[in-house]
Amino acid sequence: MPQLNPDPWFLILSSTWLTYIVILQPKISSYLSMNHITNKNSMTANTNPWTWPWT
Repeated sequence: MPQLNPDPWFLILSSTWLTYIVILQPKISSYLSMNHITNKNSMTANTNPWTWPWT
């Protein structure tokens, strides 16, 4: 059964992970998002209790 022979698949798996770690990962991690994170104003919300008609 050729599926159980790890020789060609291990080489493909190793080369794929090596390519990802060495080449693609630094490019992906250096990507800067166009949406900058901003802090929201810390205003307190006006919390009035709801007036229920049956109380």
